[in-house]
Amino acid sequence: QVQLVESGGGLVQPGGSLRLSCAASGNIFSISNMGWYRQAPGKERELVATITSGGSTNYPDSVKGRFTISRDNAKNTVYLQMNSLKPEDTAVYYCNAYILLRPSLVQPYWGQGTQVTVSS
Repeated sequence: QVQLVESGGGLVQPGGSLRLSCAASGNIFSISNMGWYRQAPGKERELVATITSGGSTNYPDSVKGRFTISRDNAKNTVYLQMNSLKPEDTAVYYCNAYILLRPSLVQPYWGQGTQVTVSS
């Protein structure tokens, strides 16, 4: 069994910062790409950031320059540092990971989500 457990969400004022963490545990051979997505009320889930096993990152324009994704492969953990937060960043944030259960079997997994609210 594999689990992704997120932490670090909460309430923050506009212009503030938060750091999200997502730790993978269980029967893991290795982890390929990891990422963060978010879903605001009434909207579809959207990409926030991705990172490959080698450390290459990708961001949409909406968060580029404000958010930074990183990972600690030894801890099977991905992070999202969010700076200069705006009210429109308010959403439930989900982590995602493509996990190899064995060399020939890779499956996507999702965390349970953590609420981020940006409001004064």
